[in-house]
Amino acid sequence: MAEAVTAERLRISRELHDLVAHSMGIITLQAGAAARVIDTQPQRAREALFEVESAGRETLAGLRRMLGPLRQAGATQAGATQAGAGQTGASPGYQPGSMPGLADIDRLAAATTAAGVRVDVRWQGERRPLPLDVELAAYRIVQESVTNVVRHAGTRSCQVLIADDGEAVSVEVADHRQGPGDGRSGTGCGLAGMRERAVLLNGDFSAGPGPGGGFVVRARLPLPAKAMSA
Repeated sequence: MAEAVTAERLRISRELHDLVAHSMGIITLQAGAAARVIDTQPQRAREALFEVESAGRETLAGLRRMLGPLRQAGATQAGATQAGAGQTGASPGYQPGSMPGLADIDRLAAATTAAGVRVDVRWQGERRPLPLDVELAAYRIVQESVTNVVRHAGTRSCQVLIADDGEAVSVEVADHRQGPGDGRSGTGCGLAGMRERAVLLNGDFSAGPGPGGGFVVRARLPLPAKAMSA
């Protein structure tokens, strides 16, 4: 029971971190852009403020989707405890269809590009629906990697590669900064959360300076047998 509670707390921590960190990065970029051009380019400032509003609303909606089921599950569990009954099943905070997946990568790239950091996405292999846990892990790893580029890289572009070879989904995010990778991109809760997501799916994860400079994040997430044969 204690292990299950700890695992659930870690899962919630990862989701909250990834959801809020990315949105705050976009909000910071857009708010800064608006402040710089509000006198000289009021229309551009207005557009940036609309993006700030949109990012804020999306974050609030995501928090409601995440915390609502937790509150309901807590009330249900409390009632079950009072009745002397146990409760088993899937993690209560995770509801099919409530979390993002690979289909949302292009929207993520567009929002980040609009904020001033261009995200180029390339796909290899068939684009198809995959198991929910793989979809979520792949999306969050890309999201957190792009967030690190926005916050730490000091560059205006990065490249995302998503490949499905039939046995696993691989993701790679590389920024285009000049010189060695910034160590800040390889520390903190974000990196730990990405690694945990890959390990939980029996996958591989690496993050560090790229051979030609910059910083590269790579993850390989194996697919279940039934997904491989789909």
